[in-house]
Amino acid sequence: MRALLLSDIHANLEALNAVLEAAGPYNVLWNLGDVVGYGASPNEVIELIRPRAAVNVRGNHDRVCCGLASALGFNPIARAAAKWTYDEMTVANREWLATAAKGPLTPEGAPEVVLAHGSPLNEDQYILTMRDAWAPLQQSGVAITFIGHTHLQGGWDQRNDQWHELRPRYAGANEAESWGLSLEPGVRYLINPGSVGQPRDHDWRAAFAIYDAEAGEIVFHRVPYDLTTAQGRILMADLPEKLALRLREGR
Repeated sequence: MRALLLSDIHANLEALNAVLEAAGPYNVLWNLGDVVGYGASPNEVIELIRPRAAVNVRGNHDRVCCGLASALGFNPIARAAAKWTYDEMTVANREWLATAAKGPLTPEGAPEVVLAHGSPLNEDQYILTMRDAWAPLQQSGVAITFIGHTHLQGGWDQRNDQWHELRPRYAGANEAESWGLSLEPGVRYLINPGSVGQPRDHDWRAAFAIYDAEAGEIVFHRVPYDLTTAQGRILMADLPEKLALRLREGR
């Protein structure tokens, strides 16, 4: 089985199209949440993801943008984007987004995997450090837990009493790059494929990952996309300018 892992697309149509083109053949697509919010193409992104994804885990922006939760906990920019997104989405797309399941989930045919948006212990918790990763890994009953939410590509592993942080190593060029991680028996992994639509690791390129169960590996990817068009859509929609600027900055 070859699974395409996407997270935090955030209504960035250009980034999503670039990822789908670069991903190559895959058997299943697992979406880890936050399909919408921030970006200016919520309907177009949902209409691409909806027929393709075998699993859709709900994200915090998904909950707010479809009306399941209040935006009061968001900062003013995120709140403005959520209100715009709610008004912009079709009724059918809002209803579909509201059906996304709360993680953690075990995808069909992959009992060794768990999917979540934030921490598998709390869907809204950010896992940013080894300290944050400690409890989810200690309590995990599976080999691999895939998460999103932080917009940071990489993760952690635990083998007995040893812990390691995993960060893909790239040349940093403005072109497609990949970095492979060989999975070892008896090791537990907590993996973030990164953000498709709004990376925050100072690399503007769209991020995703491929999990190949037969090969026993996870391959992280970064791909360039039509950034200018994505920024232009945000500005033309009269969304906050910062949302366009941060795409170039990758943060």
